[in-house]
Amino acid sequence: MVPGKRDVPIHGYDEDVAFDVDRPLSESALSRAGAEIERAHREKLRLCAALEDAADSLPAHVDRLRCLAIAGELVPLLRSVHRYEEDVVLPAFLAALGRSPDAWASVVRLKTEHVEDECFADELTEVLMAIGQGGRVDNPEATGFMLRGFFETLRRHIAFEREHVLPAILTSRRL
Repeated sequence: MVPGKRDVPIHGYDEDVAFDVDRPLSESALSRAGAEIERAHREKLRLCAALEDAADSLPAHVDRLRCLAIAGELVPLLRSVHRYEEDVVLPAFLAALGRSPDAWASVVRLKTEHVEDECFADELTEVLMAIGQGGRVDNPEATGFMLRGFFETLRRHIAFEREHVLPAILTSRRL
C-alpha cells in the first residue's frame, strides 16, 4: 500500500481532484457525493450492527471468525470514508452554508470525531483480533462496554451528518 493512499476505495472518488470551497461542486458531483456518503453510512451501520452482535454474544457465544473479519475491515473503512468526507463532503457543506461560524464549528467537531473514531477503532481492532485468534475475554462487561461505546458514537455521528450535513449540501444545489 502506498503511504497516504486510501486503503478501501470509495467508488467514483477521484483522489487527484481537490475540492475548492470557492468553486462549488456541480449538481451531478453533489448528487454523486450524496450517494457515496449514503453508501458509506450503510457500510458503517453494517459494521455497527456486527459490533453490537459481538457485544451481545460475549463471553460464551462470540463468533471468532466474525471478530477477525470486523477487525480487518474497521480501520480501513473508517479512514477511507473520513478522507472522502474531509476532501469532498465537508468542504461542500462549508460552501453550502457560506462558511458560517456554525458550519466551521461543525466541521471542526466532525474532523475531531474522525480522529477520535480512528484511534478508538485501532484499539477495538486489537481487542477483536485477540478474541478472533482465540484469546480469552477476561472482562466481558468491559469489552462489551467498549464495543457499545464505539458503535453508539458512530451512529450519532452518522445521524448528525444525515440530519445536518447532507441536507445542507443537497439543498444548496437547488438554489
